[in-house]
Parts: sequence; structure tokens; C-alpha cells
Amino acid sequence: MDFDTPVYSIQNARLQFGERPLFTGLNLYVKKGDKACLVGRNGSGKSTLLKVMAGLIEPDTAEVFLQPGTLVSYMAQDDALDEYDTLRDVVLSGLGDHRFDETYKADVLISDLNIKGEQKTKTASGGERKKAALAKALVSEPDILLLDEPTNHLDISTIEKLEDIIRNFSGAVIVVSHDKAFLKRVGTSMIWLDRGIARMSDKGFEYFEDWQDAVFEQEEAEQRRLAKKIEAETEWLHKGVTARRKRNQGRLRRLFDLRTQRREQLKQTGSVDLNIDEGALRSKLIIEAKHLNKSFGERTIVKDFSIRIMQGNKIGIVGANGAGKTTLLKLLTQRLEPDSGMSRRARMIEEVYFDQHRESLDPDATLKETLCPDGGDHILVQNEYKHVYSYLKDFLFKPSEANAPVSSLSGGEKNRLLLAKVLAKPSNFLVLDEPTNDLDTDTLDLLQEALVNYKGTLLIVSHDRDFLDNVATSLLYMAGDGSVVEYVDSCTDMLEKIRKKEAEALKKNAKTAVTEKKETAKPKAQTRRMSYKDKRLLETLPHEIEVLEAEIKIVESKMEDPEFYARSPDEFQREAERLSTLKADLDAKETQWLELNMLAEELGV
Repeated sequence: MDFDTPVYSIQNARLQFGERPLFTGLNLYVKKGDKACLVGRNGSGKSTLLKVMAGLIEPDTAEVFLQPGTLVSYMAQDDALDEYDTLRDVVLSGLGDHRFDETYKADVLISDLNIKGEQKTKTASGGERKKAALAKALVSEPDILLLDEPTNHLDISTIEKLEDIIRNFSGAVIVVSHDKAFLKRVGTSMIWLDRGIARMSDKGFEYFEDWQDAVFEQEEAEQRRLAKKIEAETEWLHKGVTARRKRNQGRLRRLFDLRTQRREQLKQTGSVDLNIDEGALRSKLIIEAKHLNKSFGERTIVKDFSIRIMQGNKIGIVGANGAGKTTLLKLLTQRLEPDSGMSRRARMIEEVYFDQHRESLDPDATLKETLCPDGGDHILVQNEYKHVYSYLKDFLFKPSEANAPVSSLSGGEKNRLLLAKVLAKPSNFLVLDEPTNDLDTDTLDLLQEALVNYKGTLLIVSHDRDFLDNVATSLLYMAGDGSVVEYVDSCTDMLEKIRKKEAEALKKNAKTAVTEKKETAKPKAQTRRMSYKDKRLLETLPHEIEVLEAEIKIVESKMEDPEFYARSPDEFQREAERLSTLKADLDAKETQWLELNMLAEELGV
């Protein structure tokens, strides 16, 4: 297949729901190996476009091309998985007619993603279900992989595994995600849904804001030249991008100062007397916890944890799924009693709690009624009255949408409205449990801006690394063994420190093992057996090696063309890097096959 030939394209697509036009002449194409970030505001049609590409929704009009033999796999935001008994059954269902003769593919993915295969689907956690849905989409080795919010409910370590899978995936990937760090790591191109059309760029997501700014500024200049004064369009275009950059610089300076303050607070912890007077407690100390312990059955969630949270601290809680982040949040906010230890909090706390499961919105109420349930045109925002239309504009809603029913909103728009409702409540202590799920990048920017400028204290559970980098003054890391360690760092720096610490521990353990082996007398010979996975790999690796050799020949043949570099230096460089990766994969698989073959001969298998 020619690498420049699209495997999928759609031209002049038009789609309308009721009176609302979603696509108005949309065009896009997908080439083999593309890793495209699909971006756009909530309600712009990102999820709908993925469903169109998956063949689940038919546009009103469109010219669609799909390369013959191309396999498309789609993972929805919320897959309906309850029809499957176990999570392994979920993954196996992705094999279709091949589920009985290619089960090894499912087993490999279940192992790689650390899925509890025998877990009953109906009782599995959101994170386990999400991993199973991902494996279901991946197991058939599709040519085009469509992923809608794949990082929701995943912990950071699983997100990093997913990043590796996507980067090494040979087919095309189109992904919708609110996780900026994830998009920056996996995306090599962008598709931007903007007012009914699709804009395309061959740059990665880190260039999105610059691209967006350039488009808006160009349109603004054209409007001035043509003297078209369309108010609604002007409201859309005037996003204050230059001001936002300046605010971001100020935000980073403020975050640096706050982290410095937090380090100083931690240095002073040892000299603080528990018998602090109530006046100081009200004004300075928000929460004090000493030697907290919490277990469920034989499993330790929190072990001997102490912390002092001061006014203005913005503390993130991170860790693997099941490590106990929400439990720790409930302990600190006194929603859950510890097994032992004590905690106290300031008397005058005005707390707002944003639960990851979201409080319900009345689908029949309008946006205005949701924010002003008692009637009127004004809403009390942080003890100041603001016109509801103006407040809706702060959350990227148009005034014309104020009387639209909640039921007409997309999932992301509903979350944006809920956020507006929650943040309007007066508070000096804000507790956010996974606040970034399903939010678009514009709303994330808005939320970050609001939280950075928030004068109160924050406790945040989140898996979004970029969000935590920009908001948190320190982080509580839960390793899953009951320990809770505070890092006064960005999330990125914290993860790097943890990786280095784990690598050093592995190195130390390896040296210890070698020393013990030398000091031990001749050990008893241990019988090694070939696992089921080893046997399957011994059977499948030859075919995988043949496929890699064929791909290498295709790339080498393409690069032998003397005109190739002159035509497209950037593509030549990408192909050269791909060739290097393919050869490394081939070498690794050949080595693995030789080792397994020797073991099989040794064991007489």
C-alpha cells in the first residue's frame, strides 16, 4: 500500500440533528500510520464524527472512501459491556469470528494491561472496564483505531502503557481526549472540528494553541478588511489568546511562589504544637491529620499518614487505580472515619465537593434555570451577583443557549454546565474528585484559570498530568501499599523522581541477588517449564517476523527512490525513523524466538 494513499476519506459531509447543523461540508482523510488528535469544543461533534467513521452513524450527505480490506475498530466513551460475563470475555469479543483460534492475542493484551480477566464485568471498577474496552478495540489489530476519551478512569501508569501502545501501533489512530499530556505524547497530527468543518494539521498537539491563535487572528484580520460586524462570530473569535498567554506566564510564576511557600511550611512542621488556638486554626490551618490508618479487610489503604493543610494550599492526590485516592479524600474531609489516628479541621470552612460521579442535572431544565433555580436573571458567584448570561459566557456558552434544555447538550457541555454550577457556590475549601473527565481543552484552560486564581484551599484527585502541573502546589502520591508521600513538585517532576527511585531499587535488588547467588552453595537444579504464553509465542513469532520483514522491504524500497528526499524531506525522515524501529522490533523478535526455540529443544517440547 502506498503510504500517501488515504485508507479513509470523507468529503462534503453534512449532518444535522433537528435544527442544529453539526457538520457543514466537512472533509478529512486518514493515512496509514497517522496518529491524529481529534480536538474541538464540547458539542462540536467529535464523538459523532468517530461514530460516522466507525459506520455507526450515517451522515445526511457525504462521499466516503474506505480502502478495501481495511479493518476499523472503535472504542466509545462508555462502552456497553454488561452483556459479557467477565472482562476476558469483553476482550475476546473483539476478535469476532477468530475468538477461538486467536485467544492468545487476548491473553497477551490482558497481561500487558494488567487486566483482571476473571473479574465479573458488572462488578468491575471503571478503570478495569476501561482497560478491557481498550483491549477489545486493540485485539483485532485494526488498520484504523478510533478512541473516544480512552484515558477516563485510568491511572497514570496505565495511561503511560497506552501511550507506548499507540506510539508503536502500526495502523492509524484517531483519538479524542481531554488529557493534554497524553495528546502531546501520542499525536503526530491534528484534526480540529471548528464550526462544522474539519481543519487538518501535520503537527502534533503541542502546536494546537499556536495554530488556533493563527487561524483566529487571520479570520479577525479578514473580518476587519471586509468590515463584517457579525456579533456572534466576533464573540466566538475574540478569545483573548494573547492575554491568555500572559495570564499563563503569571500563573506559572504564582505556582512557583506557592510551591516555595509549601516547602517552607513543610520545613516548619516539626515545631508546630497540636494545641493551636481556634483563631489561628480558623485563619491559617485548614486540616490537620495525625497518624491516620485505614484498612478494608486485610488490605491497608492508608498507613500512619500525617499532614497539615494550610490556607491556600492546592494539593493533588495521585496514584494507581485502587490505591485509595478517593478514600484518602474522604478521610481528610471527614466523610469517612479512620481506623485510628485523628484529624481536625477549621470551624469556618465553607466546603464545595465535586464528586467524580457528578450530581445530577435536570434534563428538562434550561441552562438559565439550572443556574438560577429560584428565578431571576442574576446568579450569586463567590458572594457577588453576576448576570446569568455573562456567567454562561465565562463557561463558553452563548447567550442564545441560555433557554436551551439541558437534554440538548453534549456530555462535555453538561459537565461544563455542572462545573459552572459548582464553582458559583461560595467556598473557601474546594474538593475536586476527577474534575477534568470529558472536558474539552478550552474548558480545561478555563478551569485551570479559575483554580489558579482561587483564593481558598484545594484538594484534587486527578490523573491529568498537565492539569496537575498547572494547578497543584504539591502532590500526595499513593503507591498502593498504604504509604502516602508528599512531593512539592510538578506531577511531571514527581513521576520522574519515582521512576528513578524504582530503577535504583531494582538495580540494588539485582546486585543483592547476584551476591546471594555467589555466596550460596550449588543450588538445586530447578525445572523450567514453558508457559502457555511461551508456547503461543513460539508458534506466532515466525509469522510476526515475516510481517516485519515485509514491512521493512516496503520502506526500504520506498527510500531507495532517489527523488524521495527531494520531494519530501520530512516524510523521508519519518520513514527513516520508522525503518529503524522496525529493524529493532525484528531483532528483538528474532532473539526471542531463538531463545524460546532453544528452550523447547532443551525440554523436548
